[in-house]
Order: sequence, then C-alpha cells, then structure tokens
Amino acid sequence: MADHVHLRPVAQKDLDLFERLYEDPAEAGELGFFGYRNPGQLRRQWAEQGFLSSQGGRLAVVGEDDRFIGEVQWHEVMQGPGSPCWNIGISLLAAERGKGYGQRAQRLLAEYLFAHTKANRVEASTEIANVAEQHALERAGFTREGVLRGACFRGGIWRDMVIYSVLRAELVAAEQV
Repeated sequence: MADHVHLRPVAQKDLDLFERLYEDPAEAGELGFFGYRNPGQLRRQWAEQGFLSSQGGRLAVVGEDDRFIGEVQWHEVMQGPGSPCWNIGISLLAAERGKGYGQRAQRLLAEYLFAHTKANRVEASTEIANVAEQHALERAGFTREGVLRGACFRGGIWRDMVIYSVLRAELVAAEQV
C-alpha cells in the first residue's frame, strides 16, 4: 500500500479534505488539533501561492488513483548563522493513519528537499506521546536527537517534543546500499 504513495502539489479538488485536517478536531485527532484558527486561511494561502515558496511549502500525499491521503509541509529554520535547514511535518486523514503512508511520505519529502534545495539537514519533531510518528520517522531514516522540554503548547498544557533529523549524506548513503 505505502509503495503507491507519492507527493504532488495541492490541487483545488483537495482543499475540502485538506481543511478538515486542521479545522475538524475529530479528523485532526488528539495529537493534531491545536484549536480553531482562522477559517478560510488555508484556501487563501493556496489561492495566493499554491502552498509553495522559497521559505517552505506543502504537498499533497496521494495514493492510488490520485486519492488524497494527507499533506506534508516544510519550512526553513536556522540552526546557526548562514545554516538553514528544513523542518518538516505531516498530517494524514484519520482513516489513512497506521498504514505506512507517513513513513513513505516523509522519506519522499526528505528526498525531494535534498534533490531541489541546498539544505544539508531535514528535521522533524513530534510530541513525546506520539510514538507512532516516532517509529515512522525512524523507519524513514531519521535519527532521534533528543527531547525538547516544554516546547509545544496544545490543549492548555506545555508538552515535551522529540526531535529527529536526517542529513543529506545519510540519505544518499542509504540509497546506495
């Protein structure tokens, strides 16, 4: 199943499901809902730039028959003066979780970013309680680096995060094996 996953730009036909990932608490799930935000903001962002810019972007995660499964996103972060890297995230529709799509989509996104940008590092973080996402990142080739204490505010509580990364050379070396 996960072998049939690919990434593509978000299309207008995806927007209804895309919005549900962020505006519907049941669809976002316990670890993905951060409160009601700005209704219509996602559609406005898509209309302005299609979710793609030099500072980051979003791509649809799709399966067989171009079926929308979720989305991956990235934004630039600085780890030192003149040392940009990408921080990535993923949101999958509730019915599509636990099928290996997250692992495959995050690996594809890292490969895409290394192929089309000069970044040497791609990182991702997740709440310490999100064990499934931690396993997905590890299976995608990311290395656990540590715990970011009290780094994420959700549901009225500051929560610890786990940070992962993959370097360009690690991904290239893994592909050559």
